[in-house]
Amino acid sequence: MKYIFNIFMINKKKDQILGSRRFSNYWWATITFIGGISFFLTGLSSYVKLELLPFTNSIDILFIPQGVIMVFYGTLAISLSIFLWLTIIWNVGAGYNEFNNESGVITIFRLGFPGKNRSLLLEYRIKDIQAIKIDIKDGLTAKREMYLKTKDNREIPLTCVGQPLRLSEIEKQATELAKFLGVVLEGID
Repeated sequence: MKYIFNIFMINKKKDQILGSRRFSNYWWATITFIGGISFFLTGLSSYVKLELLPFTNSIDILFIPQGVIMVFYGTLAISLSIFLWLTIIWNVGAGYNEFNNESGVITIFRLGFPGKNRSLLLEYRIKDIQAIKIDIKDGLTAKREMYLKTKDNREIPLTCVGQPLRLSEIEKQATELAKFLGVVLEGID
C-alpha cells in the first residue's frame, strides 16, 4: 500500500499524505473493541451470574478478583478502541505537501484533532530551504524519514507516520524533490 501519492504539474508538486485511515488502524481498532467487549461481558457475567457471552462458561468465574479485573481491562480496551475509531473518523494526520515553484512557496497542511487548532498549515519560502534531509535508521524500530531543512536548521518532517517506506522509494522521492526545489540532498552516504 502506498502512503504518499504524487500529483505533478508544470511548476507544482503535491504529495497527498494518508492520515489515520490505514489498514493497521482499522485492524487494531476492531480487534481492541472485540477483545474489550469480550472481557467486559465476561466480568459482568461473573457478577450477575447470567451468561452474557455465548459459547463460554463465565458464570463460574469469581467476581472478586477475576471479574473486577476483567471489567476493568474490558473498559480500558473499549475506551482505547473508541479513541482509535475517532482518530480514523477525523482522519488525524492526513494532509498534503505542496511545492510551488511559480509562487516560491512550500505549503504543508495536516489535519489534527477537532478543536481550535484542527488544521495545521505551514508555509515556507523555497529560498529559505537549505536541503532535503533523509534520516535512515534500521533495526528493530526502523526509521526512514524525509525532512525539509531550513537555513535556520529547523527540520520539518515530510513523510507520514506509519510503516516505513522502502529505502529505494524514499531515496527516489528525496532525490526528485531536491531536484525540483533546486536544493542539496543530505543524509545519503
